[in-house]
Amino acid sequence: MEYNAYKKANWIKNTNIYEVNIRQYTAEGTFNAFGKELPRLRSMGVETLWFMPITPIAKQNMKGTMGSYYACSDYVSINPEYGTLDDFKVLVDHAHSMGFKVLIDWVANHTGWDHVWAKEHPDYYLTDSATGTFKMASGMDDIIELDYRNPALRKAMITAMEYWVKTCDIDGFRADLAFWVTLDFWKEARTELEKTKTLFWLAESDVLEHPEYLQVFDAAYAWSWMHKTAAFYEKETGIDTLKDLLKQYSAICGNESITLWFTSNHDENSWNGTEYEKYGDMLPVLNILSFTWNGMPMIYNGQELPNRKRLQFFDKDAIEWTGNNELEIFYKILFQLKKTHPALRAADASASTFLFDTPGDSIVYLRINGNSQVLVLLNFGSAAIEMDMIHEKISGKYQNVFTGDEEDLTGNFKVGLSAWGYLLYEKL
Repeated sequence: MEYNAYKKANWIKNTNIYEVNIRQYTAEGTFNAFGKELPRLRSMGVETLWFMPITPIAKQNMKGTMGSYYACSDYVSINPEYGTLDDFKVLVDHAHSMGFKVLIDWVANHTGWDHVWAKEHPDYYLTDSATGTFKMASGMDDIIELDYRNPALRKAMITAMEYWVKTCDIDGFRADLAFWVTLDFWKEARTELEKTKTLFWLAESDVLEHPEYLQVFDAAYAWSWMHKTAAFYEKETGIDTLKDLLKQYSAICGNESITLWFTSNHDENSWNGTEYEKYGDMLPVLNILSFTWNGMPMIYNGQELPNRKRLQFFDKDAIEWTGNNELEIFYKILFQLKKTHPALRAADASASTFLFDTPGDSIVYLRINGNSQVLVLLNFGSAAIEMDMIHEKISGKYQNVFTGDEEDLTGNFKVGLSAWGYLLYEKL
């Protein structure tokens, strides 16, 4: 695979992502209302905010009462549902002042039916030969597909992306269905936009299924992992399949590219089930792996609550915040560990991962970068496990990340993991 030669933003190796659904975040569903949450999120340890599409929604063939965020009617305007352009600029400036980075969702493959381009530049779109009208996106009748064979469309799209970088000083893009758009466009877009600012480029594309997109994007999704872990919980596959997947992600990404790990996002929550429906008792160990395996962790708004309901996609359905975020401390510990430990840096040639051969449904690994070590022991099963642990690189005192207890792990030591249990150690 061709090497990604683009300059990398220096902050991406130890960041995390928090996906923000403005519509459902608060009762108001506005930028201003969300802005009040920034101190809490910063205290929790969130580093990068990814905002789902902020552009206005097309009315023609609209789904539900409010429509899909991903059926855009104008690439260079703000969805009035959320507020004004000035409101968003203030939010980004406020976020930057607190140390956050900001990504916006970019939907390059398609628009809504009454996008301004559909009226002014119909040649920007693919045509359905059967109907003579715009070509609908696969399985989604509220959106129509753009034609990337048209140089004018490509230029207009890049200009629209540049607008948000220059006007609002965003820090990067999460590219919706990146693999539906021709790879050479993304190369053209990144080359042009990098003249303005070194951005972070995240592809909604599976690392294993479309590795070629890592020629342009800094990071891509672990979709295969997400599906296989759900299948594992239903006893449809075995632990060796999961271990092999981890090895495959590491082999493809190497020291240059980043895998995005997650247990929920807007699509999964709305259409396929909450993380509790999909993973049940296995959820905590999956979340710990997301933060400690080589890559970048992401959580969807409300996971810290935790949100146990499917949020409606086309209608108002606010997260039912209680003022008591039960998992905030859990995530704060993981956010802090990810940020401060060199052993957990992503795409870092100095960081190594050692996956152990362990019994039962356990996955055990050691992350090392210089003197920094993080030891992770996870039980993906409903039966308790006892194991003997010995590794030439494990010696001296380690601290249990969650309890604060110190232990000497030199030599051969025994470890017990309860059903769905976990142990997380950092070397002192």
